[in-house]
Amino acid sequence: MLSNYKIDPIILRGLEEDISYIDITSDVLLNAAAKSVAEMKTKADGVIAGIHVAKRVFELVDNTLKIEILVEDGSYVESGTVIFRVSGSSRSILKGERVALNLLQRMSGIATMSFRYSDEVKDFKLRVVDTRKTTPGIRILEKYAVKMGGCSNHRFNLSDAVMIKDNHIKAVGSITEAVTIAKKEIPHTTKIEVEVESLEQLKEALAVKADIIMLDNMSNDIMKEAVKINKGQAILEASGNITIERIKSIAEIGIDVVSIGALTHSVIAFDISMNIVK
Repeated sequence: MLSNYKIDPIILRGLEEDISYIDITSDVLLNAAAKSVAEMKTKADGVIAGIHVAKRVFELVDNTLKIEILVEDGSYVESGTVIFRVSGSSRSILKGERVALNLLQRMSGIATMSFRYSDEVKDFKLRVVDTRKTTPGIRILEKYAVKMGGCSNHRFNLSDAVMIKDNHIKAVGSITEAVTIAKKEIPHTTKIEVEVESLEQLKEALAVKADIIMLDNMSNDIMKEAVKINKGQAILEASGNITIERIKSIAEIGIDVVSIGALTHSVIAFDISMNIVK
């Protein structure tokens, strides 16, 4: 589960953005003593992620609110499922509604997209991972949602691993030189990944003993040759134009990992409504 010390700053920024000083509608229309019960209900089929984030929103708005979590993160639900109930101050419920829904809908959309990809290759060894193509400021929430959908995380940020991409290679001069420099400078615990665009570059990366080799925008036929050349020496990661229609054919080739930016950058928010029921 996500730690409060990590998610509270995100939520507080969201609340500050949404409420400058008062909720001029709720604070004017509703008596301070007014009480309500509100429910969140799904309006589509998919995977829930962020339910505890939504809970934390209401706790930060008003710690006297009573919250019932009816569906846990990672659960697949059908349209019409009541997943969350909050009761207490009507003003407080309405103040937390939008921030809670925005985060929950975004995270559940990512989890649902991730589930579709992971389910497609559940019978293969292939690992489906995300990328750094996340919304600035909420990467921790989005990468958590990817895992709730059954996929895995790539590096969290630029500090996690060496990833030598095309522009690094151009700047340094060659794959061999880049990997050689990196090995001299990094801790022994840090892995080195190299992005390659051809089988010749693959051979060069193997010769200098890169840990992971990313096959960038390669056809299935070329990736089959890459698997033969690699012979299990390095982890092979495919990236670029990995669609859900194509992913099973890539799994059949014997690739180890596919990285998909669309898990986070191209999702549709999961449709969830919140209504006062009492």
